[in-house]
Amino acid sequence: MKTNKLMTQLFVKSIIKMVPKWIQYSVSHKKETILYIHPEHLKSFLFFLRDHMNTQYKVLVDVTAVDYPSRTLRFEVVYNLLSVEYNSRIRIKTCIDEITPLDSSTSVYSSAGWWEREVWDMFGVFFSGHPDLRRILTDYGFEGHPLRKDFPLTGYTEVRYDDSEKRVITESLELTQEFRYFDFASPWEQIEKSK
Repeated sequence: MKTNKLMTQLFVKSIIKMVPKWIQYSVSHKKETILYIHPEHLKSFLFFLRDHMNTQYKVLVDVTAVDYPSRTLRFEVVYNLLSVEYNSRIRIKTCIDEITPLDSSTSVYSSAGWWEREVWDMFGVFFSGHPDLRRILTDYGFEGHPLRKDFPLTGYTEVRYDDSEKRVITESLELTQEFRYFDFASPWEQIEKSK
């Protein structure tokens, strides 16, 4: 167990020695290695991890993001990589704001195209150089990015099918709240009482 942890630490130190200007810092947590990379060096670092003979991270498992609205660099974009050759996983993170585009990694991993489209659609992180950056999970006329923490829970518009007009109608959302009485008693208790 301790030898495995030591090997991981030596591996991370060797990567940091090879490309020290690209890496902000590293974290090891629960047998996972997490490297924080400067956004401008992300694409080069992914090439390095894929092609270097000591890393061989040939598989991009997924790309996602995390939204921290209180930070100036609001989004953490996360790349999870797998090395089949060494049976090893690594997590790469980079932090960006709402305005700054991130270089697309589709030239490194072709599967990144779908993942980056999802991150664009859900979070609004723009990937420059992406061959087909458009919405993938929401409608093309959809406003906003649903996984941002400041996105309203009800959305901005309501989409419904009107049977009388035989078409889909998009309307501005109007919410009215009426007083409701909630009975928190279990329905099973009422059955027992009636017996």
